[in-house]
Amino acid sequence: MKYKARVTVTLKNGVLDPQGKAIQSALGSLGFEGVDGVRQGKVFDLAVEAADRKAAEASLKAMCEKLLANTVIENYAITLAA
Repeated sequence: MKYKARVTVTLKNGVLDPQGKAIQSALGSLGFEGVDGVRQGKVFDLAVEAADRKAAEASLKAMCEKLLANTVIENYAITLAA
């Protein structure tokens, strides 16, 4: 069965986010006031072929652990739909 997945990767709390700070500063320069705590992340949309939902989740977790996320400094969340 083919599953559609979205993997969202974000920096762990406590990890400095210079890109987030730059985005926050740029937003302020553009006149957007009251914006605080900007954190930047990544989103991956994938189509995964697997025998069942459990196998798809296991495959996606392995992808995250091996390539999509640096688990030392990043968290990831998987959203799966048939």
